[in-house]
Amino acid sequence: MPIPIASLPVLVGRDGIALSAENEGLVLDLPTEQIVFTADGLARLRAEGGTVLIELRAKAGATPRVHRIDGVDPDGAVLFADTINDLLANRTDRDDVDGARFAAIRSLAPRWRHRFARRVLRGSLGYLLALIVLAVVAGSLGHWDVVIVEIPVGGISWLALGFGAYGVGHGRRERWLQRHGVAVTATRATSPGAYVYPDGTGDYRIFVHGMAGAAITVFHPPEDPADVLVPSPPFTRLVNTVGGGFLLACGAAGTVALALLTVTSFGTPGGL
Repeated sequence: MPIPIASLPVLVGRDGIALSAENEGLVLDLPTEQIVFTADGLARLRAEGGTVLIELRAKAGATPRVHRIDGVDPDGAVLFADTINDLLANRTDRDDVDGARFAAIRSLAPRWRHRFARRVLRGSLGYLLALIVLAVVAGSLGHWDVVIVEIPVGGISWLALGFGAYGVGHGRRERWLQRHGVAVTATRATSPGAYVYPDGTGDYRIFVHGMAGAAITVFHPPEDPADVLVPSPPFTRLVNTVGGGFLLACGAAGTVALALLTVTSFGTPGGL
């Protein structure tokens, strides 16, 4: 009697790499990536002691791609491989298939946009902390003029610098990728909002984006095909860049004005 996929054990190997069977196919969890293999792309699984080899289908004359997980339980590996191979044996479609198209890689590492947003957030929190310290020191020394001006000017400058830096940084990143990055066509996957694109190495990567359409053009750095970016419409990018620059200028002007007021007030006994 066939063993249900849901009852198959999760194979946990070296470095925390795990292989599991789910309704959509096999899922291989790596430290920085997750690969989902659908049945259409699988050729067979091989259990060799504590190693499981996931062999993908390949077109005639091509070398099949193989994914490897080491350090798993040997008995569990045999059960897992035999069960999956029994299911694959019932397949009736043609053999000339590129299995890499059915092995979607999802990056778990934060993309540039998320890393940059964290840097902006840390800078904003540091600026806010400096404003709080300034208010406490000025109030304790009786310079209430600084405190009264700092609340509106410092608060608006804080917001302007944060949003401005993000807008300008994101716009510059888009322009750089469009000039120096790699442009690829991503096609809509079966999952809602998901798109798949080739990464130039023979693998296919998946990401989620809310844009509608059967295909969209995306960009990624030559050295990191996982860090994909969907460009904004030209008008939106222009507004973000110009608006971000304006906010940066306003935030910088407010910061300079607040610094001059602080220096002048602290240099005058009793404040201004």
